[in-house]
Amino acid sequence: MDNEGYEVSLEKRKIYVTLRDPAAEKLDMLRIVDESGEDYLYPKTFFREIALPLAVKRAVLAA
Repeated sequence: MDNEGYEVSLEKRKIYVTLRDPAAEKLDMLRIVDESGEDYLYPKTFFREIALPLAVKRAVLAA
């Protein structure tokens, strides 16, 4: 993940949840719940998508 310019809002090597936002996706942006606890738009190029096993996904979302 690239966090240049957003070092306070986004931590490197951290998993972030994305919220579905079709309008943002058309602009190559993702709606991310960042370190502030609020959702903001960030460039898709900042992130890499990962696929988690279902049990791990449930544990991450429950944390």
